[in-house]
Amino acid sequence: MLQLYKQKPLFPEFNNRQNFVQKKYSRSGTFTDNMKLPVHRWFRYSAGFSAEWVEEEILTYSKRRSCKINVLDPFAGSGTTLLAAESTRVYSVGFESHPFIYRVAKAKLAWDVDISQLRAMAIELNAKARENIVETDRFNIPLLRKCFTPDFFYKLDALRNIFLAEFDRGKPESEIIWLCITSIIRACSTAGTAQWQYVLPNKKKSKVLDPFEAFTLKMEQIIKDISFAKQHNWISNAEILNTDARAPEYTEKEIFDLVITSPPYPNNYDYADATRLEMTFWGEIKRWRDLHSAVRQYLLRSCSQHSAKDNLQLDNLLEDPVLKPIYNELKKACKELEKVRLTKGGKKTYHTMAAAYFKDLGDVFHALRSLCKRGSKICFVVGDSAPYGVYLPVDKWLGELALSAGFKSYSFEKIRDRNIKWKNRKHRVPLHEGRLWIKG
Repeated sequence: MLQLYKQKPLFPEFNNRQNFVQKKYSRSGTFTDNMKLPVHRWFRYSAGFSAEWVEEEILTYSKRRSCKINVLDPFAGSGTTLLAAESTRVYSVGFESHPFIYRVAKAKLAWDVDISQLRAMAIELNAKARENIVETDRFNIPLLRKCFTPDFFYKLDALRNIFLAEFDRGKPESEIIWLCITSIIRACSTAGTAQWQYVLPNKKKSKVLDPFEAFTLKMEQIIKDISFAKQHNWISNAEILNTDARAPEYTEKEIFDLVITSPPYPNNYDYADATRLEMTFWGEIKRWRDLHSAVRQYLLRSCSQHSAKDNLQLDNLLEDPVLKPIYNELKKACKELEKVRLTKGGKKTYHTMAAAYFKDLGDVFHALRSLCKRGSKICFVVGDSAPYGVYLPVDKWLGELALSAGFKSYSFEKIRDRNIKWKNRKHRVPLHEGRLWIKG
């Protein structure tokens, strides 16, 4: 039976502000610590940054301005910035173009529900699923067959089928239950998971949870977190839009005081592939090649899978006016990549990926200029890149693109070094990660 844990107080380690922000700023670029935090931990999405750090930035900026502020995250992901804003009682808006991750974030932001109703719905779903376990041909989908035992798959599928048949999509309680099922998929799978959430069917796990038990445990955690948020007077006023930061469907102008975000890095990480198992389970895709039409086409062009699929032409990209401030340096790097790729086995299209990436971010800065107030403050958590060993000074080039879009100045604050452990690395170019600060 689903019930709240009884220990008091809830999350005592978070009740003291000093303890809550005990992590060093050097961890502001990592999502890992968020998996210990209420609501943030409902779904593991590797892309992102520290919610503790975001909360402190919002509080510091609000205190400095001595007034209410509005916060924007144009790459909202699973909602880190928006939840941090709600915990500090600040209005926020997020843009997220990944359809599946947008739904994850929206479900998290639906935390302000009636606990007794949510619990009752969860108990009903679990009970009905236990009574309706059936074998289906969905288990013939190759990825699902590779990732689950038949017994555990049919139990998970029973949860899915009852949810789809009897729960109203869009209702806050239903969306939280959808997220609860989604968040246990990997815990119930025999497949391993790579560091950045790619599923590894050939790497088998020794510990796998029974789906019905996993669902109960996760729902208990969710209810516990909702109680925490309510007891600590979080507000529920964040908005998230399934829209593209390059050309957002948002009508307000000069409304935001503070922008905190982390765009994709140009490091060939495929954000679409990171959710392939979950999307396959829910029936949104059937095979890897479906990812482009279902997800990747909507995303910033930061991986070679995207640039190759779109058959991009380098010269056309480089001639785009938005790239004028960095044209000479970018052209040199892309032309070098165009040559180097032909000497590599994979011949990955890093040359067009790089050009498209900076073109996309240039468009983002132009969109942000009209959304941000004069005197606003922007922070992009960014990392540089060296595809095929060709260095791309991301922070410098993004800063120049921001100035061209009408912002006043930029500076870069390094958080940490990257790519310093050379074992099994494809190149030995030192890289870093940090905060790109832009003044409006």
